[in-house]
Amino acid sequence: MNTSNGVVKTQLENGLTVLVKEAHTAPVASFWIWYRVGSRNEHLGITGISHWVEHMLFKGTPTFPKGTVDKAIAREGGVFNGSTWYDFTTYYATLPAGRIELALRIEADRMANALFDPEEVASERTVIISERQGAENNPEFLLGEELMASAFRVHPYGVETVGHMCDLETMTRDQLLAHYRTYYTPRNSLAVVVGDFDAGDMLRLVEEHFGPIPGGPDVPPMNAVEPPQKGERRVTLEGNGNVAYFHVVFRTPTVHDPDFFTVTVLDAILTGASGLAIFGGGTTNKSSRLYKALVASELATAISGSLVPTIDPFVYSLSAVVRTGHTPAEVEEALDAELARLVAEPVTPEELVKAIKQTKAQFAYSSESVTGQALWMGFSEIFADYAWFEDYIAQLSAVTVEDVQHAAQRYLKRSNRTVGWYVPKEEA
Repeated sequence: MNTSNGVVKTQLENGLTVLVKEAHTAPVASFWIWYRVGSRNEHLGITGISHWVEHMLFKGTPTFPKGTVDKAIAREGGVFNGSTWYDFTTYYATLPAGRIELALRIEADRMANALFDPEEVASERTVIISERQGAENNPEFLLGEELMASAFRVHPYGVETVGHMCDLETMTRDQLLAHYRTYYTPRNSLAVVVGDFDAGDMLRLVEEHFGPIPGGPDVPPMNAVEPPQKGERRVTLEGNGNVAYFHVVFRTPTVHDPDFFTVTVLDAILTGASGLAIFGGGTTNKSSRLYKALVASELATAISGSLVPTIDPFVYSLSAVVRTGHTPAEVEEALDAELARLVAEPVTPEELVKAIKQTKAQFAYSSESVTGQALWMGFSEIFADYAWFEDYIAQLSAVTVEDVQHAAQRYLKRSNRTVGWYVPKEEA
C-alpha cells in the first residue's frame, strides 16, 4: 500500500488496483471502475465490441435486473453513467457519501454477473447500428474517420470506437461474452473512490465487494506499433451538405515525453486552452492565433484543437468549419501561414504566460469537484499513473518560449501530418 498527497493506492489479491482519496469539501462521494479495454484492444471482425459490451452492462444481472440500477441510483439522489474510448471503458456513480456503497455493490455485481440476454443483444445491435448511422450523417465524423484511418495504418487508434458497420452487423453474443470475460476482470481493472469518508473504511468496503471476484485470465497483449510516417498524407471526402470542413492531424509523442506538455501549451496559443480530458471542454478564445487568422477573417466559422492523453503515441488535431463562399484550400493556406510563423518566430513571453495560465485554469476547473478528481485520477492511471495528474500543473509551468518553438519545428511539419478535406458534392 502506498500513500501520497492523501491518495492511498493498493492492490487486492485478485489484481484489482484501488485508489482512494478522502475529500471532505462536500458530503458526497464518487466511485469509478476503469477497465483497461477499448478500441485499442480490437481488430477487424470485432471493431466496436468494447463499446457494445459497455452497453450490455446496463442490461441487467440476476441481482439488479434491467432498469433497477437507474431507479436505485436516482432514489438515493445520485448520478451514474459509463463510456468507452480508445484505451478504456469506465463506469461511475456519484452519490451522497453515506450511500456510496450502492455503487460498489452495482459495479462488483456487473463485473461478474452481466446476463448478455440474447434478446437484449439483438435489441442493442439495432441501437448501436442506429448510433453508427446517425454519426454517418455528420460530415465531421466521416472526415475524422477517413483521416484517422490514413494517419494510422497499423495501430487500432485508426478505427472509431463505434466500430465498422460490417462488424456491428455480424458480431455474435458469444464474441461479446468472450470479450467481457477476458477484459472485465479485477486484474484488468482499477477502482477509484474520492469523497467524504474514512479511507480505511472505504478500503474495507472495496475488499468486501470486489475481493471475492476471481482475478480472471491473462489479458492478450496489444503489440501494434505504428511505423514512422515518411511524408504528408492527404484525404479528400465528397459528400452531402453545403458546408466544407478542414481537418489536419500531426503525430505526437506519448504523455511520458515532456513535449506532450509543450504541445498542450502550443495548442492553447493556437486555439485556446481546453480541459484536456475527453469529458471536458474548453473555452472560446477569440484572442488565439488561429481564431484571429481563420474565424475573425471570416474564412471559417469555427476552429478547434485537441490533444488527448493516450497509452500509445497519438495525434494533435486541428479542425475548422469552412465558411460558405470559401474553400478548404483557403483555410489550409491561412493555417499554414500561422504554423510557419510559430516555427520561425518565438512566441512572446506574455503570450506564453497567458496560455499557461488559461490551461491551468481549465485543468483546475475540470478537476475541482469530487467527481472530477476521481475522473482525473483514474484517467491518468490508465495511460500513466495518478502522479501524472498531480504533477500536471508543475509540468505546464516548466514550459518555456524555446520549448514551444522547438516543438513547433519538430511536430508541425508537413511530413508529420495527415490533411483532410470534406467537400460538398455540389462544390466537388
